[in-house]
Amino acid sequence: MHIERFTPGEILRPFVRQYVFVETTGDLVNRILPDTSLVMAFRYSGNINDITRMHADQLPSSLITGLKKTPRLINYTSGTGNMLVLFKTAGAAAFFKHPLHELFEASVPLDNFIAPDQLISIEEQLAEAADNQQRVITIEQFLIKHIQNHKHDQLIMSALQKIRMSKGMIKIKELADAHYLSQDAFEKRFRRVVGTSPKQFSTIIKIKSIVDNKSQNGSLTQMALEAGYFDQPHFNKEFKLFTGLSPTDFFKIPQAWWINDFLQVLTFNCPDF
Repeated sequence: MHIERFTPGEILRPFVRQYVFVETTGDLVNRILPDTSLVMAFRYSGNINDITRMHADQLPSSLITGLKKTPRLINYTSGTGNMLVLFKTAGAAAFFKHPLHELFEASVPLDNFIAPDQLISIEEQLAEAADNQQRVITIEQFLIKHIQNHKHDQLIMSALQKIRMSKGMIKIKELADAHYLSQDAFEKRFRRVVGTSPKQFSTIIKIKSIVDNKSQNGSLTQMALEAGYFDQPHFNKEFKLFTGLSPTDFFKIPQAWWINDFLQVLTFNCPDF
């Protein structure tokens, strides 16, 4: 698997974290862990199948994937080229009028949001591009045309910062009170902008922090306590929901296989999967 990354231009930098190209020379399967932002994908060669449910569902050539609470198993066939637009947290709200929580746990074809003839033109340009730099230029032009008259919701951005600083260990009522909103009003506003509830987002941050920062010598019990879990079975259940594996099995995997600087991914060759 070949991976190439590009930084967005100045106009899109407040909303887009990175462009990532994933290109394969052989069949492989990725276990993709939940992340904190939406992803737009454009496949310009090959085929990609979602095999999470133990049967292959071919993914459309262009789609938007909402936040998820569970991992996905994605099969890339040999010769696949895929461009990922990784939005910053709450960044996708600049491009979509729909409340983002409607995309939670879903992958939706982009022709639900963009005129089919325009999307076909974009897909043809990506397939015919000479290189990935040219593909980035094509998608940047496309995104700039579709950006809304948008300003970040500063209240939600403040709440996101508090969640991150606490590593997900903060009560939702405390967040709402800190921003002078009722809990119900705060949660509705958060879901619309971020794409999931503040509780679910906090859980993603909490488990990601555990995955990113586990000491090689730290016990699972100590790790659970430091993350605010006082019930080991509860910790084990949430961790397995997030990764698809128990903490014991997950941390047996060499770290280089599951830590990546743009996505958290486990990669398998198909014959051994």
